[in-house]
Amino acid sequence: MLDRRFFIRLAATLPGAALLTGAASSANAATDKQRVAYHVSDKEKVAFTIGNIKNHIAGMGGPDNVEIVLVVHGPALREFHVADGNQSVLETMKGLMSEGVRFNACGNTMRAMKLENADLPEGMVRVDQGGVVRLAQLQQEGFLYLRP
Repeated sequence: MLDRRFFIRLAATLPGAALLTGAASSANAATDKQRVAYHVSDKEKVAFTIGNIKNHIAGMGGPDNVEIVLVVHGPALREFHVADGNQSVLETMKGLMSEGVRFNACGNTMRAMKLENADLPEGMVRVDQGGVVRLAQLQQEGFLYLRP
């Protein structure tokens, strides 16, 4: 999948590229933070993705320099189940939330799995429009998309 950085590099090779790339960089200029939407749907990739987020924050010099949203759907959502989920993931999630990371749960997956808000950790937000729609919205808002 091509991401925004590819198109920015492509635009930089064209005449008048400064006009094209200025709009892309102005989206982040207001916050001076890198904005990233992480996406996980595979249960076996949840711990890896959480680790990537921790490394991302550290690599950016701390949570003040990056805004991260993790959108979870499909089988991956089971790892966040309060009673039956991966306790290590849940503990790490608490720490990441204290650093400003936001966690979104796909409402469609929740309905399919018959999960209620109470089944998810405090602070995880249900997105009724669905996980993939939420990811598209975040990208429209200038978030970079990463799917480890």
